[in-house]
This record gives sequence, structure tokens and C-alpha cells, in this order.
Amino acid sequence: MNLKRSSLLLAWAISLVALAGNYTRFVDPFIGTAATGHTFPGATTPFGLVQPGPATGVVGWQYCSEYINSDTTIWGFTQTHLNGTGCTDLGDVLIMPFTGSVGQGVDMSQWGWSNEKLNPYGSRKNHETARPGYYAVTLADHGVRTEITATPRVAYYRHTFLPADTTGLYIDLQHGPAWNWEQFNSFVLESSLQQDDAHTLSGHIRRKMWVEKDIYFVIKFSQPLQSIRRFEKQKGHRGERAVLHFSLPADGRLEMKVSVSSVSVEGARRNLAAELPQWNFESTAQAADSEWDRMLSRIEVSGTPRQLKNFYTGFYHALIQPNNIADVDGTYRDTRGNIAKAEGNGEMFSTLSIWDTYRAAHPFYTLFVPEKVDPFVRSMIAQGESQGYLPIWALWGKETHTMIGNHAVSVIAEAYRKGFRGFDAERAYAIVRKTLTESHPEKTNWEIYNRYGYYPYDSIKLESVSQTLEMTYDDYAAADFARRLGKQQDARFFARRADNYKNLFDRSTGFMRPKDSKGRWRTPFHPDAVGHAESGAGDYTEGNAWQYTWHVQHDIPGLIALMGGKTPFLRKLDSLFIIELTKTFLPDVTGLIGQYAHGNEPSHHVAYLYAMAGRPERTHELVRQICETQYRPAPDGLCGNDDCGQMSAWYMFSAMGFYPVDPVSARYILGAPQMSRFILNMGGGKRFEIEAKNLSKENLYVKEVYLNGRRHKKNYIEHTDILRGGKLLFVMGAKP
Repeated sequence: MNLKRSSLLLAWAISLVALAGNYTRFVDPFIGTAATGHTFPGATTPFGLVQPGPATGVVGWQYCSEYINSDTTIWGFTQTHLNGTGCTDLGDVLIMPFTGSVGQGVDMSQWGWSNEKLNPYGSRKNHETARPGYYAVTLADHGVRTEITATPRVAYYRHTFLPADTTGLYIDLQHGPAWNWEQFNSFVLESSLQQDDAHTLSGHIRRKMWVEKDIYFVIKFSQPLQSIRRFEKQKGHRGERAVLHFSLPADGRLEMKVSVSSVSVEGARRNLAAELPQWNFESTAQAADSEWDRMLSRIEVSGTPRQLKNFYTGFYHALIQPNNIADVDGTYRDTRGNIAKAEGNGEMFSTLSIWDTYRAAHPFYTLFVPEKVDPFVRSMIAQGESQGYLPIWALWGKETHTMIGNHAVSVIAEAYRKGFRGFDAERAYAIVRKTLTESHPEKTNWEIYNRYGYYPYDSIKLESVSQTLEMTYDDYAAADFARRLGKQQDARFFARRADNYKNLFDRSTGFMRPKDSKGRWRTPFHPDAVGHAESGAGDYTEGNAWQYTWHVQHDIPGLIALMGGKTPFLRKLDSLFIIELTKTFLPDVTGLIGQYAHGNEPSHHVAYLYAMAGRPERTHELVRQICETQYRPAPDGLCGNDDCGQMSAWYMFSAMGFYPVDPVSARYILGAPQMSRFILNMGGGKRFEIEAKNLSKENLYVKEVYLNGRRHKKNYIEHTDILRGGKLLFVMGAKP
């Protein structure tokens, strides 16, 4: 056998290894933990309430997840984290084990603080490792090996101490990520920490950062507590801090469980008793791994080691959230702080980054985690009824009012269109209609929108173009939902508003351009000028006219007509990927290919517009380019915030060969698969196989498509095509 053939067979064998099971070995939780990815490497279970893991920093946008891989010092371990977001919150109940002296501490001099004032127990990190449901690190300054695993509502720690004169544990309730030190010093509104018995502490924190929330906790130790020393609070601080001391057995191990509740301390106790009554770290970690493996096994992939790591880590990231904030008995606190009971199976989901996730993550759930779709929708309905409008960006059951539009409308309409019926459709439609017709001062002014058919920039000072375009998609989604419920008058009303995008298209420039209340275009106009609400300026949301002009997901034929037909449309689209963006200073606008910004969601569907306009080969090229350059299996391997799984969902869909440009349509636009074979386990014994025949570095173009053995000439497949099971064959070849 010649060397070349041997190498090819070895590569083939490696590529098939994912099909044998044990999918968690392909997950690298450190992907995205550097640069702008904002992921975290701690332990968690699918959609769990707790995400215990390390904190290496606390102040600034870069610490949205409290962790940067290149940091050398760990402050401690907190029980909740945000994954891949662009805002700061959570990071609750910091604990830090130590031995002997207090160690080097955290260098606070750059912020004008001494180590004695805040967290003197930080330590250099060594031998850091992570896999789904497990994280471990050696605290070099303390001689402690900390291992972490989790159940949905309980963090489980195993600290192994080297022999030392003093063995202790630092607890800090003041800790948490913030935009600046002023916020950090004032965001804890109240806290309590009490000793219940020799093995147990309990407490509560009320914090106001992104949202105002309450977190209740119970901490149980495997060894009796010998002493507790409380710190005097610093000026302006309301968070309790204390040091605990223990006498350890010969093996130097101290295990601890931290149970969390959004409702009460008693709720945290019930969660602990129900989920983790025993002391068995290994079996708990194995159970978490098995649950992750069960979820990841729903897609079997053949690809290179690099591709497998990218794909299954993306799958993992997509399932970290939304998070079930209900206790084991189904209780949770609603937006007004009242105790409520979750419907159905007792789940109430929050951490809903819907501006991001409606595009691909929620469509991904409808295929691969269908058992959660109805609970997601019921949660959105419940929050909507509590606060008077559907959630925009929900955290801990509260509304952050972050981003624009109200794309819970899209998620609900998509679920109904795809046949999900585990929610009350009439209740759902009632809150959809209320959300899109009754103004609320935080985000919408329907009187202005209805009067002009767009948001004038002299009436809506920020993001007027983006807000209009995002609203038109929600109107389209509502029209589809109303029509399927037989509400024809409402369907016509929302369908008319869905055409409002046409009111901001300027034929003279070929862009979606801001217009004032007198119908005059903004002058001067710079299509490459990037807007951002946080900066207090701009007509676009984390983007510019180049990127938002294509934001007509529901009516690409209409956009093509506005631009004068396919030829000028494609010419303009070509320019998007060629003309360089030189006026960006925003960390959100990243992953640039010309003006295209893959690091932010408004661009995510754009590569597929070529396929919809008759040039699919260009879609094939761009999908390959984006997959290879914007996703790498490394800490800095994500070109933008993962945004609660949206970046990951784009990669997975595109790797499989299709993408939901318009989620509510229940159609997936065909692109080009990036791996040779996928088996989608759809449940009930049904499987949908995807094969890319002749795929290679050169053969990246799709020549023919066959669906269940018959030539498929449409540029899309239906959701039902996949659910029924069967085979999608892509015949790949060289450039036409």
C-alpha cells in the first residue's frame, strides 16, 4: 500500500470516529473563551440553571462571562454565568479555597484598589481542563486542585488540599461582573449569609446589574465547619464576605454542593434534596457527561478532527441556554417578583437572547431539541402576560429591554407553522397581537410607526432604520400566525405592515436609508458608518447600511425587485463582500469580509441570498470561506460573541448544507455541506441522512441534489422533508 493511499485511509478512519459514540470528547469548552467569543469553560448540564466555573476578571465588556483564557489569575469560582453574550450579569456567589497564606491575591492596582480591600485570595492557575459537565484547575498559590461538576440546579465541587497549617474557603457575595467599578461597588442591594448547622450555610443576594434579581442558595459541606470569620464591609458594599475553616481528612478533600433557586432558600433546599442528596462526585460528573452525550448523539457527523471539534462544541454551546429558572416543583418568580407556577412539565425558561437566536438557534431547536420548543414558547407567553408584551431579551425571568424588535413573535409563529401544539395558540396570538399593537415606552411606539409606515430618524433618535426593518419581519411572522388561526383581518393588517421595509429603500443609493418625518432622506449619508445604541448615535443597530440593507428575510423577491432585478441585486451583493469597512470601532462588528460582518447577527443570512438570486456557486464559496476563517477550534476561534448559541447554530446548519433564511417559512435554503456525511436522528426511529459525494478542497461546489433518490431542483428543502426521514445527497464538483 503506498503512503498516499495509507494517509487517505487513515484520514477516512479518523473522520468516521464521531459515528462510534462518545460525542463529548469532541467538545472543547475553551473555544470562544478569548477575544470576543465571551464563552465560559465551566461545568453545566443542558439548559441548566447553574453554570459553576472560574472567574478571572470582573469589570468591563471583555468580562461578560467573567473569564478570559489568557488570564493567569483566578479570582474564585461562581455559580452562574452568561455564555457568549455582549452584556454583563450573573457571576453569583464566589467561593475560593486556599491553604496557608492568602496567596498572591488579585492585582487590583490598575483600578486603584489594594489586594486587602478586595479578594486577597486569587491564585495563579495551572493544569486547567474542561469537558461537558466537568471543569478542573490547580490553584498554584494555594496548592489546591478544584474540580467542578453539576446537576441542573446544583454545583458540585471537590477541593483537594495539600497538607497545610490553614485550610480555608473564602465566600464573597459582593462579587459579580460589571461595566465599571462604580457599578461593581453599588450593584448589590442586599445580602445575607447564615450558618444553619455544622455542615450547612444558606443565604440570599439581591443585585441590580442588567436586571434586578434575587438569588437564593444553600451550601452543604462534606466536612464540619470549624469557624467562620466575617469581613467588615467596604464603603458602599452590601455583599457579605467571609472565611471558613475546616479540619480535613487524610486525603485532604473537601466536597461542597451549592444549590441555587430564583424563588427562596427553601426552594434551594428542595432542589438540593431532589437532585443531589448523595456525596458521589464521580457518578455526578458521569451523569452530566452521559446527558450531554445523549443530546449530542442526535447528530452523527463524519469530518476531520478540526471539523468535529467545531461542530460538537457548537452543538454544546447552543444547548447551554435558554436556562430553566424554575425550581424542581415548577415554581419561579415572574417579572413582577411574584411566585408563579410553570405550566406543562414545570419548566420556565429565561436567558432568551432572541434578537440573536431567532435566526438559527431556535430553528435548530425545532429540529434537534423538539421537546423543548413548547416549553420555550410557554415561557415566552408567561413572561409576556406578566409584563404586558413578549420578552425581548430575558434574563432570570426579567426583561432587560436589550436590542430591538420583538422576535419572540418569530419564535412562536415558527413553532406553530412547524406543527408544535403544546401551547395555547389563542393565548399566544393574543400576546403577539398586543405586543405588536400596544406601545410600551421602553422599546416601541406603534403610533409613530403606523402613522409614517417607518420610524423617522427625527422622531426615533436611535436605530430608526434597523428598528423598522426588524419590525417588518415580526409583522410578517404575526401575519403568518394570524392566517393559520383563521384571523384574516389581522393577517391583512400585519401583512401590509410587513411591506414597510420598502419605505426606507433609497433607489438613488441602493441602500436602506434613514428618512425623517417629512419624508426627506438623511443628508449627508454615509452607508459605511456604523451605529450603536450604546454610543448614543446611529440609525443602525451594531451595523451600517451595507449590512442592514439585506435585512428583508421574509421577502427577498421584493428586495430584488426594489433593486431593479437580479443583475443589479447581485452586483450590489458582490460589492458587500469586496468593499472594505474602514469606519468600525465597535467590538460587535467583527468577522469582516468586506462590509459583511459575520461576528454579528444581521449578516448571518446574507451569504445565502446568492442561492436565492440564481448564483448558488457564490453561496458555496462564501460558506466555505466563513466556515474555515471565522470558526477555529481555539480559545480565540470565534469571530464574535457566540450570542447564546446563534454563532454556533449558523455553523452547524451551514456545515450540513442548508440555512433558515426565513425561519417562519419552515424552509431551509440550500448551500453546500462542509463535511462528508451527517445522520440526523429525528426520534421515533426516523433518520435523515446527508451525504456530500466527492467532497474535497477543490470540489466545494454543489452540482446536483437528490432528495430520497429523486433529482431535487428547488433551492430549498422543507422542514417536513427532514422530519419524515430519508436522504439528501449533494453531488459535489469543481467550480463551474
